[in-house]
Amino acid sequence: MAQVNPDFMETLRQAGTDTGAECNNCGTCVAICPLAEGHFPRLMLRYAQLGAQELILDQAQELWRCLHCGLCTQTCPRGANPGEVILALKRFVVASWRRS
Repeated sequence: MAQVNPDFMETLRQAGTDTGAECNNCGTCVAICPLAEGHFPRLMLRYAQLGAQELILDQAQELWRCLHCGLCTQTCPRGANPGEVILALKRFVVASWRRS
């Protein structure tokens, strides 16, 4: 069972975004993403909201599928800016790798 960190959204703020909490997991980003497979990027956004750092790190390779084309951000009805959240998650992963 993965542990959750309720303060993880603060970690993402430090990594460059504060919009991840705005996501209501509607799936619009998955519908528009040209690289969507399964539930990417929706799943990673949900992991971030839950503070499931271990799951993010375990599936970090998924983050590098994102091309930052901006389609998810343009279509997000809540303004959650999924592309920026993915970028912040990449920064988090790289920082975690450096500490290891």
